[in-house]
Amino acid sequence: MEHIYIPVLIFIGLGVVMGALLAVASRIFAVPRNEKAEAIAECLPGANCGGCGYSGCAALAQAISKGEAKVNACTVGGAEVADKIAGIMGVEAAPTVRMRAQVMCSGTSEYARKKYIYDGVADCIAASRIGGGDKLCKNGCIGLGTCVKSCPFEAISVVEGVAVVDYKKCRGCGVCVAACPKNIIRLIPFDAKHWVGCMSVDDGKNTRKVCDVGCISCKLCQRNCPEGAIVVDSFVAHIDYAKCVGCGKCVEKCPRHIIWSGERQGEYGLVIKRVTPDKPDKTKAS
Repeated sequence: MEHIYIPVLIFIGLGVVMGALLAVASRIFAVPRNEKAEAIAECLPGANCGGCGYSGCAALAQAISKGEAKVNACTVGGAEVADKIAGIMGVEAAPTVRMRAQVMCSGTSEYARKKYIYDGVADCIAASRIGGGDKLCKNGCIGLGTCVKSCPFEAISVVEGVAVVDYKKCRGCGVCVAACPKNIIRLIPFDAKHWVGCMSVDDGKNTRKVCDVGCISCKLCQRNCPEGAIVVDSFVAHIDYAKCVGCGKCVEKCPRHIIWSGERQGEYGLVIKRVTPDKPDKTKAS
């Protein structure tokens, strides 16, 4: 029987030795817990959208705990989450402005002219590699929904060939901004009343040739803004939201009807009906 006991004892001895070695190794190579990072991670929404610039909420929590990221870096969480994280870090949170995505294009299928018929992969990046997309406007929305697929909150849809944002769902993460190959999606203050629905880089003459509603850089909006909040630069109007008071003068004066407001575009930012310069605005909120 001894020839049976000896191997058993050897295996038991090896198990004890290996267990002891693993116990020692676990202590030597143990990664210390970052309790502050864990507490911060519990405050974050867990969307893992990447809008903060990090791979996910856990990575952001680690960065904040080390002082490598700001306590209000999570745009999805907003001011409430920023205040909680500031309490954990023992600092005061900076004021947080809620943002929303806005597609700066009014060139729907009805009004934007095309240079060819695209028949390929339903992806804006793929289409943009063929002459910049099917629209003649260099900065026109391609409308194949790359931003739709990238949005982690299902806040974007394509209506009449142009991407539009549902403000109730948008959390201002900025993922769609990075996804758009035309760079025509911008983050603007959530409560902004107006925006310019055009990013054309052509002069007025050429813009008229490619789109019935593109900005023609007439500067009527700029000249009539009492706050100096709208400026025409590089053939397109831009609004300075730090100055804009939402008076609506620019909307009234724009002959191309591409300065939009929530009332004109619909309660949730979804287009009900675009208007051409020679037609009255009959848009109704949904």
